[in-house]
Order: sequence, then structure tokens, then C-alpha cells
Amino acid sequence: MSSEAVVLPAGSRAGLEEVRELFAQRSSEIWPALRAATRTAVDFTEVLSLANLKKKAVRAGISGGADKTIRLAVIGGSSLYPLHELVQQMIGAGSSVGWWETELWKGDYDNYIAEILDPESELYTFKPEIIFLIPSNQRCFYSGSMTDAAELQRSEASKTAEELLSLCQVAHERSGAEIIVSNFLPAAEFDPGPFRVKTLGSNWSFRKLVNLELGLKAPSYAHICDAEFLATRRGAASSHDPRAWFETKQLYSSDFAVEIAREVGSIVTSLHRSSKKVLALDLDNTLWGGVIGDDGMSGIEIGGTHPRGEAFKQFQLAILSLAKRGVVLAVCSKNDYKNAAEPFEKHPEMILRLKDIACFRANWEPKSENLRHIAQELNLGLDSIVFVDDNPAEIEIVNQFVPEIETIWLGPDPAEYASQLLNSRFFEPRAITADDLKRGAQYQQQAARAQAMSSGTDMEAYLSSLEMHSIISEFTAVDVPRISQLINKSNQFNVTTRRRTEAEVEGLLTSPNHYAFSVRLADKFGDNGLISVVIVRVEGQTAIVDTWLMSCRVLKRQMEEEVVNEIVRLARQRGCISVIGHYIPTEKNGMVRDLFPRMGFSLVGETDDLATYQLTTEDFEPRKTHIQIDRRAYESN
Repeated sequence: MSSEAVVLPAGSRAGLEEVRELFAQRSSEIWPALRAATRTAVDFTEVLSLANLKKKAVRAGISGGADKTIRLAVIGGSSLYPLHELVQQMIGAGSSVGWWETELWKGDYDNYIAEILDPESELYTFKPEIIFLIPSNQRCFYSGSMTDAAELQRSEASKTAEELLSLCQVAHERSGAEIIVSNFLPAAEFDPGPFRVKTLGSNWSFRKLVNLELGLKAPSYAHICDAEFLATRRGAASSHDPRAWFETKQLYSSDFAVEIAREVGSIVTSLHRSSKKVLALDLDNTLWGGVIGDDGMSGIEIGGTHPRGEAFKQFQLAILSLAKRGVVLAVCSKNDYKNAAEPFEKHPEMILRLKDIACFRANWEPKSENLRHIAQELNLGLDSIVFVDDNPAEIEIVNQFVPEIETIWLGPDPAEYASQLLNSRFFEPRAITADDLKRGAQYQQQAARAQAMSSGTDMEAYLSSLEMHSIISEFTAVDVPRISQLINKSNQFNVTTRRRTEAEVEGLLTSPNHYAFSVRLADKFGDNGLISVVIVRVEGQTAIVDTWLMSCRVLKRQMEEEVVNEIVRLARQRGCISVIGHYIPTEKNGMVRDLFPRMGFSLVGETDDLATYQLTTEDFEPRKTHIQIDRRAYESN
């Protein structure tokens, strides 16, 4: 078995032949089959065949197709055909339902610099949402001597990276598009032998340094398609086809082009869908070898005394690495609680401890039901969870009864477990913020709050006992990544579900027609971090709530009232006589359907797709809460 994750989504694994059969039947089931087959395809010919079947399905009018269209421009220093078709296919498979169609504009061979620098070029006429830039490898080399001073070579590498990033900046500023830029393939020639690592002037060292500079200096709107990493995994020599380059100017070998396209598809998906939040874990033969209820503490395999035990320990280290960057851990096991918890409390070789687990469900209920309870306890959607188990039957049950949850079947060999988890790509962040690193502790604190609430009978006394204090601040540059992250992943408490990139959030910092603020909340149990984002557009004497979202873990804590207090206070500062609130219903935000009327707004218009509410600022009385408010930056305005 390879070290790739065996990921079993709901529904069957479809191959090319099954897709062909479904097309012949003109069945709408072709779309999930296309997604599944595309995600697992590694052969160039197979992916092109799937792309052709997709085109035929569209022309045949088979229902259930595109539910989103993405405008993508592909430009670069090599021939872009047929890479662009592979990219379109991989982007299409990124949807969780339906299909993502790509409206594409393809640049000319090695004309990307002119296409970017010419403000009248067709690139900008096309109005892309995303630009995929593949720079020329021929422009990434050290022109001096390999014996030059390292500082001179390092300076040239930095300049090469900055020139490419400067092109990205121009393209972004003129189009507003997100930029995906491929870095440079690693050199695969032996020349100049071992000396290649003793100088920054060799192609091997110089390209690695340029790629490092690209990654470290890339702004928020620039996303690296890491061709260097992909080629290193595959083998640098097999990632480039010299004959194809000279004959047709293909930069990548055929099958490696599939990997590049898959990476672009993954980046595009991450721009439209957030990574998973919760890793739910089976125990027996997953975190340790053996069955704790039968084998006891001394009989389970965990630790460095034998190879299998060491493999389970390595798997736990991989899990802990995810937890340290903000993935919330849960246990979902068919076990007696006392037996299940004992290794976490007492086994000296265990890496994971009870303090690392935000939600621990060990009983004899179906795992599908326990996963539902975990989602409820953490106040998260089922689609935030990834479930890991060694038992394929349990995986299939979860797939059937809670298809919103992604699953990973680990298989029989624990030596593969760590790689399978880390290669699953479910937990890849677009950015890692300080708040992410605290998430596990925050959900454990939430459990403590829930316990305190359940032990009391007086809600007002409970809220007062929390000793809550909140910081309300206008948007700051340092908070932009976290704000963008919340905007793009919050689905439940989100009145409009409008998405914004980091670059668009940065633009709000200086926008004269908006006021925007973020909210942090802490109490005696701990710091919840940044929990709410509000963006208000000012039109004359009217303030329009463009975005209002909040973390579900602070519901019923009077934070909604304080947010409305702040919206109206700032509206009055700007001379607004009314505040308009819009509710745009989605499948997931039903919890805020009545938010505006609960906060004192009156309904002024309603359709199936939009409800509009209004509040008069003169008549508004600030709501009293048990939260101490500290306002930042606005007080000086």
C-alpha cells in the first residue's frame, strides 16, 4: 500500500468506465462519478478522457452540472495546451456537489510579461477571478560565476523572486484577481556534481533559493503552486520531458502536468471552501494496536518497544502536530468510557492526553450518532468533521448515515497511518493565525462553560459569573488573515454569507464608504479570540450591514446585543438616520433567520431569496449586557 490517504467519501468510487456507462445512460449520476474519478486519476490520458466526457455531458444537457462558474486566466512561459484542460477538469472536481465550471482565457506562449504589463491586454478585458501564472524556467538561473560570493548570489535570487512577485502585484492591482503562481522546477542534472550544494550559483541551489524567497515574500493574494515540492515527491527527472519541450514547448511531462493541475484545483477549492476543523478518532487499532477492553493497558501496542507500537506513536505525533496548529480533536469509539480513557491518563508511551481531546465519546452507540453528538457539543456543522477509523465497515456506515462527514480508512498497516493522515489534504490552511493555535483549548473551555451553565438555573446569574470582557476594534492589518478566514468559512451565524479574499479585506482598511470592526471575547474560563466580524456600507444617511458573522461558540452570551449597539453607535457617528440589515437564506444559516427582528429591526421587504430589515438610529436604545466593552481605535475618530 502507498502512503497516500485512502479517503472514502460518501458514494461509490467511480472509474472512467463507470463514467462512460453513466454518460451512455444520460444519468445525472455522472457528476458525482466524474468528481470521484477525477480526484483519483493520475494518468494523463485518463484525465483527458474524463474531460472529454464532461464536455459531452454538458453538450447533451445532462442535469446536475455546473453549480458555480469560475473565471480563470492561464498565462506563462510555456505552451499552455493541453494543461489548461487538465486544470479545468481538476477545478470542476473541487465541488462537494454538482460541478464547478471554468470559463477560461489562455495567454500566448511566453507572452505573460507583456500580457501583464499592458493595461489594455485581453487578460484584463477578460476580467478573471483567478490568474494562474507559470513563469519561464529559462528566466531562473544565476548569470554570474558559481564561485561568486554567496551574498551576491543570494541577492540575485532575491531579485529574481521579487521581479516575479512584482508582476503578480501588477496583475492583481489591475484585475482584482487572486494569483496562483507556479514556482520553478528543481534542476535534475548531475552537473556540476557534489559542488552543486557548495554554491548558490548552481541551478539546483539557485532555483531552490528563488522558490524559498517566493514563498516567504508572497502577499496574501499570491498563492504558490509548489512545483518544486511536487517534482521532488515524484522525481525531478521524470517531471520534465526535454523532447516535449523542444517539440511543443511543454514545460511539464504529461503525467506530472496532471499533478500540477490537481494542485491548482486544490488551491482554487481552498479559496472557495475552508479546511476541516475537527479530527474525530477511533481508538482500538487506530491510536494503539490491540483492543484496550480485551488486552488491557499492558497488552496494547504503543511506544518504541516494537515496530508496530512505534508506528502508532508516530501516528499520534502526526495528530498532535495538527492539534498544535488549530485542528480540534475528538474521540469516537465503541468502548466503555473507563477503558477508553485509561491509556490517555496512565500509559507512559501515549503522546495524546485527555487534555488534548475537546470531545470524548466512548460508548456502544453507533458511531454515526456519536459523530452527530460531537458536532452538537462543539457547535459545529457535520461538514467540519473528518472521521478516521481502521475498520472499513464503520467507515461505510458513517458514509451512508452522515455523508456530510469526510472519512479516512487507515487500512491494515500502522506504518502508513501518519502519512495517510498528513496526505489527506483535509486540514491544509490558507494561513495559520494565532487564534488557530488556541482553537483546541477554546473548545475545551467551551465545554467548561456548558457545564457551568447546566449546573445553574438563573441565566442572568450565569452570564454575570462568566466575567466577560470584549475588545471591539476597527479592522487592523495584523488581523486581516484571521478576518478573511472567518469570512470564508463561517456558514451558520452569517446573515449574508458573502465571501472576501484577504486582499479585499485589506482594501476595507482604507475604504471611505465602509466601517468595519472585529470583536474578541474572553471570560474567566479563557480567551475565545476573534469571534465576530462586521462590515457596514454607508450610502448617504443609511448604514447597510453587508457582513455580520459570529462564532457559534459564543451564542447566548449577549454578544449579538453588543454588536448591534456598536453598529448603531458608529452609524450615528457617521450621520446615518437608519440601519438596513439583509438576511440571505442558505442551507446552513437558518439560526440567524430571526436575528434582526430579535435585535429590534422591523421587516420592510421579503422575497424567497432576501429579507430586508430596518432600524431607526434615533429610536434605538442601547441594550444592556453583562459584557465589559473595550473599544479600540474608533474612539479617536
